[in-house]
Amino acid sequence: MLNRRQLRVKVLQTLYAYHLSENKVVKSFEKKLLDSIDDVFEMYIWLLSLLTEVSDYVLIDADERANKYLPNETDLNTNLKLNTNKFIVALRANPEFLINLKKYNPSWNFDPEIVKTIFSELKASTQYADYLALEDVSIRAEKDIIKYIFKKVILVIPSVEQAFEEKFINWQVDRPVLEAMVAKTFSNFQSENGTENKLAQISPVWVEDRDFIVTLLHKSIAFDEEYQKLISDKTQNWEADRIAIIDILLMKLALAELIHFPGIPIKVSMNEYIEIAKEFSTPKSNLFINGILDKILAELKSAGKIRKSGRGLIE
Repeated sequence: MLNRRQLRVKVLQTLYAYHLSENKVVKSFEKKLLDSIDDVFEMYIWLLSLLTEVSDYVLIDADERANKYLPNETDLNTNLKLNTNKFIVALRANPEFLINLKKYNPSWNFDPEIVKTIFSELKASTQYADYLALEDVSIRAEKDIIKYIFKKVILVIPSVEQAFEEKFINWQVDRPVLEAMVAKTFSNFQSENGTENKLAQISPVWVEDRDFIVTLLHKSIAFDEEYQKLISDKTQNWEADRIAIIDILLMKLALAELIHFPGIPIKVSMNEYIEIAKEFSTPKSNLFINGILDKILAELKSAGKIRKSGRGLIE
């Protein structure tokens, strides 16, 4: 699930694209922002579909082994347990999953070696042998091998990483979110009846979060000149070309929150953008941003432009 910091990063990416683009139609960038959120859910569905395709590959592998020139007894009696794994069966029957399969149409046919490689790695592991010998076939027990496939096979195979990077530009940025969403899915699937389980949500309060990111983007663009002046007045001793554009955009987003989001505490807004700077800008950007925002904040407070409302927000 996307938390508020990750949502702020999505707005930052969209604002960066807006500033580099000759197209200044805000509505089109609002769509890009919302599409970037949808991309996360699409990647999630692709990951779940990959788990089902690995399970289905058991049948392909069994057929190939049975049709060898000189198949042995093991080749002729391949254990197909993974194909009827109760988590996978429940996932295949889940209405939400089926709807999203139709929506996104994930298919690994463009590179069938990926599924084959995953299954080959799995088949060679002691964990798979132990799973095939396991007598407990409850969904709780059967989830363990699927967790292993996801965490210890799929996420570590370079070809899978490369495939996602080529298809989804934000794969590396969103990977922690996707791992959390798949983990949430494992937790949610407690019933063997697929209709009783829920997929992970992109956000637990999407209506509120959608309003937050759209408003943040619009305010940052609408008051761009005002925020630029506030920043320029406090960076007169700095050469403009030495200030990273990401730092400028992060400060503008922070100012938008400080001024136009009365329900968000000042410390939260300040800390969030300082932390984002540590990950997405230069090594010293967090200190630079903190210093400049502190000066601007003092000025805005004196001018009465910071109005926070709600319990614990009024300073």
